Amino acid sequence: MSRPRPRPRVPKGETRLIAFNKPMDVLSQFTDDGHWPGLSRWLDMPGMYPAGRLDRDSEGLLLLTNDGILQARLTDPKSATPKTYFALVEGVPTPEALAALRKGVTLKDGPTRPAQVEAVAEPGWLWPRDPPVRFRKSVPEAWLRLTITEGRNRQVRRMCAHVGLPVLRLVRWSVGPHTVEGLGPGQWKALQP
Repeated sequence: MSRPRPRPRVPKGETRLIAFNKPMDVLSQFTDDGHWPGLSRWLDMPGMYPAGRLDRDSEGLLLLTNDGILQARLTDPKSATPKTYFALVEGVPTPEALAALRKGVTLKDGPTRPAQVEAVAEPGWLWPRDPPVRFRKSVPEAWLRLTITEGRNRQVRRMCAHVGLPVLRLVRWSVGPHTVEGLGPGQWKALQP
């Protein structure tokens, strides 16, 4: 069994926090895995570690820090840090599907916490995806804005699929008070920790 990577500690006053707009098909780790690129193709920041992860096929805000305590605070399920996503789903969200997500659904790994969810128009700030989402004229699509306070593996995708709304595109807008606003894919900015 592998041991967890030690979290770096830095003296007070030197904490760094970075917001990175992770493009589609990029791993939430610095090294490539032989098939998919890692963060090092965009960021040259020794000592920085992702605070959480964003699936390879998801896009948007990924926070990085050099402070292990901050990293733990942002990722600990007990902290219930809100994370907001915009999801393009296949199908039409029914009131029953939205109500189920708001109540919390039971997945294979147990019940989820309730989500804040609403059907919304396609976000005007959204960048084109590369590769584009496959468009099918005969299948309706809709956008949802979801806020969750957990961070299970592929949780938003699994929750939406559970209520009959498979996710076609998933973009994380925010983690706590931090957003991806103003960042194009592959761009980053320093934040106030």
